[in-house]
Amino acid sequence: PDNLTTWKMRAWAVSDGARVGEGTAEIVTTKKLLVRLQTPRFLVQKDEAVLSANVHNYFSSRKDVRVSLALEGDTLEVVEGGDRTVSIPPRGEARVDWRVRALRPGPTTARAKAVTDEESDAVEIRFPARVHGMTKIESFGGSLRPEATSSSWTFRVPAERRPEATRLEIRVSPSLALAMVDALPYLADYPYGCTEQTLNRFLPTVITQGVLRRLGISLAAVREKRTNLNAQEAGDPARRARRWGGEEEPFRNPVFDEKKVADMATTGLKRLIAMQLSDGGWGWFSGSREESSPHTTAVVVDGLLTARAAGLKVPADVLDRGLDWLARHQSGEVERLRRGDAKKSDGKEAADELDALVHRILVDAGRESTVVRGYLWRDRLKLSLYGQGLLGRALQRAGRTDESAQLRRHLAQYVVRDDENETAHLRLDNANYWWRWYGSETETHAAVLRFFLAVDPRDPVIPRLVKYLLNNRRHGTYWNSTRDTALIVESFAEVLAATGEGRPDYTLTVDVDGRTVKTVVVNTDNLFAFDNRVVLLGEDLTAGTHRVTLRKAGRGALYWNASLENFTMEDPLTRAGLEIKVDRSYYKLLDTGDTDNAVDARGGAVRQRVDKKKRVPLANGEEIKTGDVVLVEMSVESKNDYEYILVEDRKPAGFEPVALRSGESDGPYMELRDERVGFFFRALGRGRVSVSYELRAETPGRFSALPARALGMYAPELAANSDEFKTRVGD
Repeated sequence: PDNLTTWKMRAWAVSDGARVGEGTAEIVTTKKLLVRLQTPRFLVQKDEAVLSANVHNYFSSRKDVRVSLALEGDTLEVVEGGDRTVSIPPRGEARVDWRVRALRPGPTTARAKAVTDEESDAVEIRFPARVHGMTKIESFGGSLRPEATSSSWTFRVPAERRPEATRLEIRVSPSLALAMVDALPYLADYPYGCTEQTLNRFLPTVITQGVLRRLGISLAAVREKRTNLNAQEAGDPARRARRWGGEEEPFRNPVFDEKKVADMATTGLKRLIAMQLSDGGWGWFSGSREESSPHTTAVVVDGLLTARAAGLKVPADVLDRGLDWLARHQSGEVERLRRGDAKKSDGKEAADELDALVHRILVDAGRESTVVRGYLWRDRLKLSLYGQGLLGRALQRAGRTDESAQLRRHLAQYVVRDDENETAHLRLDNANYWWRWYGSETETHAAVLRFFLAVDPRDPVIPRLVKYLLNNRRHGTYWNSTRDTALIVESFAEVLAATGEGRPDYTLTVDVDGRTVKTVVVNTDNLFAFDNRVVLLGEDLTAGTHRVTLRKAGRGALYWNASLENFTMEDPLTRAGLEIKVDRSYYKLLDTGDTDNAVDARGGAVRQRVDKKKRVPLANGEEIKTGDVVLVEMSVESKNDYEYILVEDRKPAGFEPVALRSGESDGPYMELRDERVGFFFRALGRGRVSVSYELRAETPGRFSALPARALGMYAPELAANSDEFKTRVGD
């Protein structure tokens, strides 16, 4: 037999009648000389590791054993150690070590032999050496305001790389807000029809149609859309165009025909009119048992006012009845507030977000209540940021510019700017009401964006908020729901109308190291069709530092993003990331030796050791010992809310995870592989989160832990990596 194991044999005998027999025997297959080879599962190029042969002598006498190691191929070289003769006592063992270095990537076979004057043994193990390198994606971004004419930035191409894998892609856009057209198919084809969804099935399309008409662009022209105006998104533009046109994996059912849009708006308006209740308000649905809801009525009336402003013929009596209902509701709330002032038990202590919404709509309709304005101003600091944004717009519309400017300055303290990716977001405190309509993060940003826009269309924070909202489209082309998607489309339409961003007329020149690589004219005639990408491949990019200059001659803004992809083999490999970042730390775990009070089996008090570990940070290159346990912690910083994120750690060779099985953990799903450990996040919110796992050092040597990575599994432009970590393991 080839296997050293226990063999069990069974035999049966059957004769005539009832005569049967059975026999069982066990035979142990052994060797009196046995060699075992200890190797890591893999190595990384430039690693050094100790390969060990453990030789067992099961003879009854001492044996002189000749031990040798042979390496197939040119992947590894022996840097220390050679053939040795060891004297092993009876039933004893000895260890022979060889230090090897990984010269280049590829498979290798290590074969250990042990030879005596009686018996011999050999064993071979095949394992790979991996390249000391990785695909590294560096991201850059910026913008040119209308008054600016040029922008420059530099990047570095490493000398140690695979030149054929180098790729630089620059994407430009004259308007991020115009990327709102991506959401129209979702809204137009939403399968349900409550009151809000009936409204938002057609209203954003009507608004966008009006915006495009003012820009001199027809919906039919958008059908041929080839240019993704969200410069932050990568991907194949040809495939995107096929999907947009319905030829391949269509987004949904986009509506481009102006007559069809008009028919859709007329049908939706008729249905909304039919859903209006006898008292003039609207409920979630319609029917004899439905009751008018203040919020739903406010949403519908606001939408009808917007539709009328966009040119839709809204029956005056329908709108007036809805406004009358809101006015009656507002009067009732004023009475409750007055009873609250009088300390009545059925009174209302403070004006709330619904009061702010109704007030803003009535102000837009020319029905301002100064009493309500006074209550809202008094209680403004009790409102959420959503409510303050609504109040601010109403104040600005009513000509109360001093109060609106004061509220704008107050809201400035909640604006968090990120100069690295030129975004801004609001620091929200909505933990106690996140499920309510005014607790929506996206709707809050849209409301505050519209307020800031009303105060000053040139406010530099406006394009930053637009970019942040685009970054946080949960589903690629739309946000969380029909309601917030429609509100954001409306806010983007207002940005275009107020800033003129949708009317670019300039010539863009892209220079790399002083050499012009692209010149393109951008105007309303080709807004959705111009080639907005510059791609340079390995042969165009030599090693060293390069400068990109974007020059704009004409009217309009410019937004740009770039990604540089290299298969780099630098030593050490360094971190990269923009929208998402990952850092990795190593800690040696030490038993604290702490004890705690416990109860023994007889009920007596005893002191008992507790399993408590102390974390000691490990510096890059610091030495530890075999058997030591280290904690690997990865900290991920995300600038936006993302879904389906993989955080992957590349283990150093010679280490094994303490955990034995993949599966669900306290946090994300963890998957253990020979060379890496992956953590899968279904959702990753903005901010910082950390994951960790434990490794045990098992093989002496010098090892490189290639950078940990964070990847968007379905978004290729989302990538980050940590620094490389080097460690030494001694006996």
